[in-house]
Amino acid sequence: MTVLPVNRLDLEGDVAALTAALLDIESVSGNEASIADAVESALRALGRLEVVRDGDTVMARTNLGRSERVILAGHLDTVPLPSVPGSRGTVPSSWEGEVLYGRGATDMKGGVAVQLALAAQLAEPTRDVTYIFYDHEEVDAALSGLGRVARSYPEWLKADFAILLEPTDGTVEGGCNGTMRFQARTTGKAAHSARAWMGENAIHGAAEILVRLRDHEPATVRVEGLDYRESLNAVRISGGTAGNVIPDAAMVEINYRFAPDKDLAQAEAYVRNLLEGFDLVVTDASAGARPGLDRPAAASFVAAVGAEPKPKYGWTDVARFSALGVPAVNFGPGDALLAHSDNEHVEAEAIRGCLRALRTWLD
Repeated sequence: MTVLPVNRLDLEGDVAALTAALLDIESVSGNEASIADAVESALRALGRLEVVRDGDTVMARTNLGRSERVILAGHLDTVPLPSVPGSRGTVPSSWEGEVLYGRGATDMKGGVAVQLALAAQLAEPTRDVTYIFYDHEEVDAALSGLGRVARSYPEWLKADFAILLEPTDGTVEGGCNGTMRFQARTTGKAAHSARAWMGENAIHGAAEILVRLRDHEPATVRVEGLDYRESLNAVRISGGTAGNVIPDAAMVEINYRFAPDKDLAQAEAYVRNLLEGFDLVVTDASAGARPGLDRPAAASFVAAVGAEPKPKYGWTDVARFSALGVPAVNFGPGDALLAHSDNEHVEAEAIRGCLRALRTWLD
């Protein structure tokens, strides 16, 4: 039996080159074993960190007795590779000058490379640091490696502050909006479309739902100094059985992105009030996260970065930390708008700049 060598990662060299090496290890959700092996091997080789492996999640931490502990977290998986021939956001990676292309370049192997470089370069950080590299972020939340850590290793998520190295173009993004999905169903009576008066059209019955959503004015809510823009939209509609049958059922799927001033019960009540009289079923819900920028560790980090913090409109795993009472922000290299695209790329200097900012703060 031939034993294949573990992918070797150079944590001491250029962090952009390290990003390319990570991109070259295909790690679509469910296939993270190889990259987790490489990360685990590189961290254990440092010899000064406590390292634990759980499935395809790898955790490492310093134990220097510092007065504060921070968590640096990032996911190892990516969305599936592009299916369009000639796409550059694929595996293996490629360079065009100082721009690195490949699946996961922005979401989020640049951030993972920064974590690994910090683990290698910071022998005596001013704060104790916990590094978490987790699996299954891009799929069903129930499969999340970070969620598994919270259940099986809760002591590893105890900290004063957490940074999720999701792409933010080098800007601190505090907290995140929550998200909730509903199905609004209408019922009618089936009939032949040539005798429509014998039936009741369920699709037409959904029109009032769409009118209320169209006319709804989304709020902008200030939370701890950051303005979170909400949105409430129909994202899918279905109904009908045949081209000559009056439909007896229809469904409108609705997504509500709500500011972190609301908990799940309040967000649900808001939508039910707007769509009173309709049958609503909640199909998915994740609470948002307050920014927590007033905490000492968070405030010092924002000061070190030196840029005005912004709100995070999309949902990220900072919400998991917030639920545990750990204030968390998003901060990482790359443009989030390029995530999952067939043209996914990141500038080498953005990765290096992210590393410099975090090292300055922690060293």
